[in-house]
Formats: sequence, structure tokens, C-alpha cells
Amino acid sequence: MPPIDEQGVTTKVSDKVLRLGLPKGSLQEATMEILRNAGYKISVDERQYRPHVDDEEIWSVLLRAQEMPGYVQDGILDCGLTGLDWIKEREADVVEVADLVYSKRNMRPYKWVLAVHESSDIKGPEDLGGRRIATELLNVAKRYLADHGVEAQVEFSWGATEAKCPSLVDAVIEGTETGSTLRANGLKIVDVLFESTTKLIANRSAWADPWKRHKIEDLALLIRGALAAEEKVGLKMNVAKGDLEGVLGCLPALKEPTVSQLSNREWAAVETIIDKRQVRELIPQLKAAGAQGIIEYPLNKVIP
Repeated sequence: MPPIDEQGVTTKVSDKVLRLGLPKGSLQEATMEILRNAGYKISVDERQYRPHVDDEEIWSVLLRAQEMPGYVQDGILDCGLTGLDWIKEREADVVEVADLVYSKRNMRPYKWVLAVHESSDIKGPEDLGGRRIATELLNVAKRYLADHGVEAQVEFSWGATEAKCPSLVDAVIEGTETGSTLRANGLKIVDVLFESTTKLIANRSAWADPWKRHKIEDLALLIRGALAAEEKVGLKMNVAKGDLEGVLGCLPALKEPTVSQLSNREWAAVETIIDKRQVRELIPQLKAAGAQGIIEYPLNKVIP
């Protein structure tokens, strides 16, 4: 099925165009930022659903993550970004190209959990027999109950799922990043079904096409590089030769720090990449060990 432009006119797409689905909604802002760091100039008109990407070989559209697996499976899109949760829910037959650990607010997996009110006598899935459960993941919930040999009533939740327990339902199966919203509504987690991460998925026919597969793999490489850079920074500094051993002893690195000779033979330039969380403790140590002119700089991509 060919794509449709903003005026509703069917457009002709050559074989040398990759049809990419981008998630609209909670993942949208994080995804756009990551793509920009990956090297793509991308802009979105909020009144439309067609992002503009500065790559003539990419045609893109914004879709809800829930819909993405179906469109990719059916070949309407060549590839797309969605969550493992929606791949499981739709039971989509797609290629999982890359596991991309990011969510709407941070760089951690998104957990789907069984939660009940703090006063509930439900201790786990074995206690759900005959109970009422609300969730967005109907198919996942039914398989979960079947796996535990339990029969219960599962209903689709259109939102505000946490607020329905215990007045409307006995338990919820809900997604959470930190558990704070569940706790704020007086709920406790009694089981974790699975962890969901963002996935780059591909249609099987597109994956079998050499040109499209190469294009998708390049996209995955750049996105992975942008994600790796999220938690890293670069450090540069000048070090007197007499202090070099002590400074290098302080430095963690992806492999080994880069050491370059300065015009003054008694000094060297040292450069490395470290985790952001290490910077606060490390810079005073480097200064004490003799490093001078220490510069911290952000990174867009780290490609192993």
C-alpha cells in the first residue's frame, strides 16, 4: 500500500525509499531527540502526522505505538519504533532489529506489573481466580492467566487504570517506570509480567531486501550510538609528563585514554570518554593528580 500525502493524495514511492513509522504520544519527544542526536534533522508539524526527515530515502509517518506492529507486519511500513509490550499484545510477526533502552522520561525499561490495593488479600497471580482485572494489554493478560491456570474476568481499560482499583476492579495489569503513580493511588506490585523496551522492528520482506536491510541497519547503528552517548561525556585535559601516570590511574575509559604529545615536550594532552555519573567525583581527583585545563563536553554518538 503506497503512502498518502498531507492532502490525502496517494503518492508513488520507489523501491529506494524506506517507509519508517515513528511513535506518536508518550515516546514521541524522546524519539525525536534521539534521532536528532543520531544525525537526522527532523521536524514535526503538530497539526500533521508526517515528520520531515532530511534524508530523501526515508518516508516517515507518526503513529501510535500500539498500531505500529500491525502496520509493519502487514508491509504497509518497512520498519518502525514501538514497544515490546505492543509487539506481545498484537502477537506481531516482525523482525526485532534493535533493542533500544529508553522510555518517555528516562533510560530504563518499562515494566508491566500486576498490582492490587494495599488492603487486598491477593498475593500473586494464583489468587486471581474469579476476580476482575483492568488492563490495556488484553491478550497479554489472558495469556498470563492461562500460564498460571487461573480464570478471571479481564476488561480493557481506556486509561486511568490505577484509579479503578479497588472500587471497580480487584487488580490491574499496568505499565510503570518507577511505580510512583501506583503507590500514589494506594497500590502495591505483587508480580512483574515482563520488562518492555523500545524496539526497532522491520517487516520480514523489507528485511530480506538487501537495500532496505542495509538502510535499517544503518539507522539502528546510529540510534544505538546516540543512546550510548546519553550516559557519556568526553573529557580533555593537559598533564605534565611527571604527573601522567597518576592521572591515567584515575581514568576509566571505553578502551584506553588517548594521549597526545603537546608542542611543549614536557606536557601531554589526554582525552577520554566516561560515564556522566562519574564526573562529579572524578574531576577533583584529576585536578589533585595534576591535570590542568580540564574540559568536559557532551557527545552525540558513541559507536563501539
